[in-house]
Amino acid sequence: MKKIIMAWLAASALLGAVTLGTVQLAQAEETANMPSHSNIGGIGGVASLRGLSEIETTRPADDFKRFPKDHHLETSYVYQPPLVPHTIRNYEVSLNANKCLSCHSWKNAKDMGATKISVTHYVNRQEQVLSDVSPRRYFCLQCHVPQADAQPLVDSTFLSVDSLRK
Repeated sequence: MKKIIMAWLAASALLGAVTLGTVQLAQAEETANMPSHSNIGGIGGVASLRGLSEIETTRPADDFKRFPKDHHLETSYVYQPPLVPHTIRNYEVSLNANKCLSCHSWKNAKDMGATKISVTHYVNRQEQVLSDVSPRRYFCLQCHVPQADAQPLVDSTFLSVDSLRK
């Protein structure tokens, strides 16, 4: 029984959430000689990278993140899609509309003072050049994300490619 509890606890930790009740947690800690996990809470509590949340309660929304204005964001690796240097709150990108193209399309970029989208976005899978954005490149937010001024959820030791560092 002890081995089953320890294996289950290890698997849950790998998934990033521990949902043991307080009695089960106390038994698992005694078995594995683990430090106390007092932040886990009562039955139904979920510990995650964003903190403790009870499943039955709705936690308040996080504050809006700040976005740098008119700031060119450097790339960290070759072929990295450029980051979006502005907020995209309330931007619609769906089958029916793409707010990004209202500024970044070749037709509008000069008038809007925006960067034109790459010519690669006009090429389909058969390497044919199209007169409009390729369907596989239409959903901009799959690759291009806004860069918010926010604390990372986990530590990272990632370093940019040497040739791209200043």
